[in-house]
Amino acid sequence: MTAEGLDEDGFIAREGSLGRVQEEFAPVVHYARTLIGEVFGGGGPDSDRQLHSAYLYGSIPRGTAAPGVSDLDLLIALRREPGKDDRSAADELEAAIDSAFPQVNGVGVLLFSASTLLSELERHDLGWFVACLCTPLLGDDLADHLPRYRPTALLARETNGDLGLALPGWRQRRDAAGTDGDRLRALGRGVSRRIVRSGLTLVMPRWGGWTSDLARSAEVFGRYYPERAEQMRLAAATARTPTADPAVLALLIDDLGPWLAAEYAAVHGMKTTRG
Repeated sequence: MTAEGLDEDGFIAREGSLGRVQEEFAPVVHYARTLIGEVFGGGGPDSDRQLHSAYLYGSIPRGTAAPGVSDLDLLIALRREPGKDDRSAADELEAAIDSAFPQVNGVGVLLFSASTLLSELERHDLGWFVACLCTPLLGDDLADHLPRYRPTALLARETNGDLGLALPGWRQRRDAAGTDGDRLRALGRGVSRRIVRSGLTLVMPRWGGWTSDLARSAEVFGRYYPERAEQMRLAAATARTPTADPAVLALLIDDLGPWLAAEYAAVHGMKTTRG
């Protein structure tokens, strides 16, 4: 019997496809494809912005998005290293899509060079992300140049073995935020999503499967750490419905997060240092 999230050969199956995009989100995806091509399409090899490829990820290509609740997640790969102008263009693209479609609650664009995504250093982090969690939208699929992946300790270490490095920044942004709105803008879903996914990858090699579903991730984690199961369920709920409640943020950033980072380091070690 094939384990959850794996193909018949035991590799993590690529999740999502354009065929799974729900009817409500089809116009959003079509507009995003068109706009990306216009903004980053570029021309010849000397173009300032030459698009290599673009991808969807998250709930929309998985077919699990909720209108008015879910965001649109995009990854854009350029043929050169992105610069400030590229980031500014991506910010404008985010705003244009978000303002045009009420069915999406925010738009996020990740911007990288194709060479970074294919690099040996990123083979088990960004490379895995593209190959397994991203759905091709435009251009040549980088997954054709990447290996297939199993739910190993190496993959666990390289995807989330740097959680501890994120904690000081989270605390700084929380402490600098003066209002609930500031805290939501500074931390949003990011903290809780990262914690839930770190919890899942911590136990992934023992479980032997993969899922991006947050509630399912919390459930799987709880099998191996029942004393932390309730906290992880709260993190999953917060990832779906963000809150600025100081008590919840304190639990995630000052309690569950530090424990998880320490346990991760003990079980899988630290992620390879980026230069």
